[in-house]
Amino acid sequence: MIGRELAEAGIPSLIIDERPHVAGNCHTERDAESGVMIHRYGPHIFHTDSERVWNYIRCFGEFEPYVNRVKATVKGKIYSLPVNLHTINQFFGTSMSPAEARAFIASKARNDIQDPQTFEEQGMKFVGEELYEAFFAGYTRKQWGIEPSELPASILKRLPLRFNYDDNYFNHRFQGMPREGYSKIVETILDHPLIELRRQVRFEDLDESFQHLFYSGPIDRYFNFDLGRLAYRTLDFQMIRAEGDFQGTAVMNYPDSDVPFTRIAEHKHFAPWEAGHLEETVAFREYSRACGPDDIPYYPVNLVGGVDLLKTYQDRASELKDVTFVGRLGTFQYLDMDVTIDRALDVAQAYLKQRAAH
Repeated sequence: MIGRELAEAGIPSLIIDERPHVAGNCHTERDAESGVMIHRYGPHIFHTDSERVWNYIRCFGEFEPYVNRVKATVKGKIYSLPVNLHTINQFFGTSMSPAEARAFIASKARNDIQDPQTFEEQGMKFVGEELYEAFFAGYTRKQWGIEPSELPASILKRLPLRFNYDDNYFNHRFQGMPREGYSKIVETILDHPLIELRRQVRFEDLDESFQHLFYSGPIDRYFNFDLGRLAYRTLDFQMIRAEGDFQGTAVMNYPDSDVPFTRIAEHKHFAPWEAGHLEETVAFREYSRACGPDDIPYYPVNLVGGVDLLKTYQDRASELKDVTFVGRLGTFQYLDMDVTIDRALDVAQAYLKQRAAH
């Protein structure tokens, strides 16, 4: 998107990707055997409250309405996520009204935790011990590979708790799925005469010089890991092929600690406008683990109390005049797609403004 904004302003750029395709971890492709549009590196659902972002992305592709309705299998029973009135009544075997459920959860919550600093403290204050242990603790240990007491509370603050029967996983005004997949959108963004695209090229192998570099790789990699490696999580996917409908929903979470995977995503349900016409289905079990040197980094791991190594790398990065670090890996932040787009547009505008001033 930065390249496209610069191209629209008459500035040529080179965009490289190490993989044989564009769109990074958002890459989608049509499965030849089943016809299902597969999110190759795990499911991506587009959701935002930003009208600017929503209008921008739809300039490059058609979006279909899509509401993400997540289920969870806990100790052999199926529940609705995020935690809502249905979840609460089903879990506790009750038939409470919204007001009754609100008072009930308040009685369960750990009110002695005034200012939660960790994921665990936030969970206890958020929903109480039973719901926290059932839906959050085990899933979090599997996803991040560390105890919830070592993760910041901010991770859990993104998750809603509802005292009605709304099971829309997201609260955002605008939600949808690209009709032709994310890769098609990125290809359209890059389709400009002033953008040169090179695939299967490593940044370290470039020998050209550039006026400015926008770096979306891992910040520690830019510095050749010379101070050490930052912590990331990566994902492994186990494919499941089946006839008809495998699990009846797009995403089924598995929070139980004794189940090795975190969730199963059945990809044809991400395109409900075509799912009914597909006789076969494809799903993926998702396993999270520590990222090794040869793995694809997905999630930066932020620990409570901050990371001195990250601060040192960021200080070094801030001293570079002709390099801007962007994206989830470049800024070492957990960023959703809409935030990434918003920031990319801001970065491009800031660069154009700075360039005009000189």
